[in-house]
Amino acid sequence: MEKALGYEKELKSHIEKERAAVKLSSKVGELLYDKGVELVLFRQHLLDTTISEILNFHNYAKTVVNKPIDVFTTSELAEELLSMDLAPAKLDIGKLANEWLSEQGDFSSKADFLRAKLEDFTLDNRQTFEPRDVVLYGFGRIGRLAARELIKQAGKGQQLRLRAIVTRGNDPQAIVKRAALLRNDSVHGAFKGSVEVDVEKQTININGQIVQLINANAPEDIDYTSYGIHNALIIDNTGVFTNREALGRHLQAKGASRVLLTAPGKEIPNVVYGINQGELDINNEKIYSAASCTTNAISPVLKVITDEFGVEKGHIETVHAYTNDQNLLDNMHKKPRRGRSAAINMVITSTGAGNAVTKVIPSLEGKLTANAVRVPTPNGSLAILNLTLNKTTSVEDLNAKMKDAALRGDLVNQIHYSIDPELVSNDIIGNTCCSVFDSNATIVSKDGKNVVLYAWYDNEFGYTKQVIRMAKYITKVRRAIYY
Repeated sequence: MEKALGYEKELKSHIEKERAAVKLSSKVGELLYDKGVELVLFRQHLLDTTISEILNFHNYAKTVVNKPIDVFTTSELAEELLSMDLAPAKLDIGKLANEWLSEQGDFSSKADFLRAKLEDFTLDNRQTFEPRDVVLYGFGRIGRLAARELIKQAGKGQQLRLRAIVTRGNDPQAIVKRAALLRNDSVHGAFKGSVEVDVEKQTININGQIVQLINANAPEDIDYTSYGIHNALIIDNTGVFTNREALGRHLQAKGASRVLLTAPGKEIPNVVYGINQGELDINNEKIYSAASCTTNAISPVLKVITDEFGVEKGHIETVHAYTNDQNLLDNMHKKPRRGRSAAINMVITSTGAGNAVTKVIPSLEGKLTANAVRVPTPNGSLAILNLTLNKTTSVEDLNAKMKDAALRGDLVNQIHYSIDPELVSNDIIGNTCCSVFDSNATIVSKDGKNVVLYAWYDNEFGYTKQVIRMAKYITKVRRAIYY
């Protein structure tokens, strides 16, 4: 009898939590589309998430963030936010809930608490900016994910607007095929939205946003203004133009004002957002690189280790998913070993990440070597960092420093601190962070100076999120953030 009562009590408690999560989910949508206010929960996105995922995020807050909040509090706070005159912003409802539970004795009500905390987020203090037009130059793996993300974020205060996609060869069949590739993805699943093609007008209507397809062989030949596109950011994801002179050709096109390369660049700033974007002269510099997926994965971890312990030397080995530049079956390739079948071989190859990271963290100059192994998986990669430190540490101390960096400070969007003892590569696909730190895999030698660290990364989506963050920064359309 007692066990039956315990079962019923636990089930009833869980159902009440689910009801509160449904309420929270509803308020998340209303805040986004009515006010341009996006809610996250300790960096976890709440839009388009299931009720079970929302409850799991609250458990994550308790077990990892050490902030024992409850879904009843977050849903009630979200409801209060709807009654406020808020400017478009990104607010961490988890942080607000934790602060309310800690400080509620100082306030007469939740409304009073939120007014005090969000005084600078009201319409009277709103940041004013014009939404910026974006053109995707190229429509490969990163280009299509960027399109999905730009369309998805369109309701969030209208920061970036995808206006055009530039490709070579836009005959009717090609347009239909490009739309199909956007709609369906073997790795990331189907696009959660509508994709309609107008072959005659050469446009794709994505969730009500009309995107022009432009056929061009040379970037300088395009007149974007003829399509009503002005002051546009060109996101080059072709990999063809990689130095300042070549990328500068984009700026010769009418209607283009900034260029962002989704690959390592030469003679231009290479940036890992969260680390060195503050060094940019965004008023005068017009061409930028978002570096590589691997550089974005290892730089946040190396930044924390460098700042906390110092690095004497190290080697980075990346276990990387195969890419389109490899062959499906054995064939000629200009680079060693990459001509062998990607689907059935592990392939040792080179990586520039070891040198590229020094452009982001100059103090590591001359201290790192790097290599890569391409493996038969389509997405999801791993960086293994074998480092000799200047200061001694322990597994517990090192993990604590990394966890702190993942939860507060400048790298909360870059580092995800994982405590999952069963984590494998498929588990990190779709993670919004560019680096997933595997705390269970950390190794520290007996002398405390030699460490081996493991950082997973979705080399497609995690990197694309960094590209979008960079795009908002260099176009000056970032919203106010309470994080």
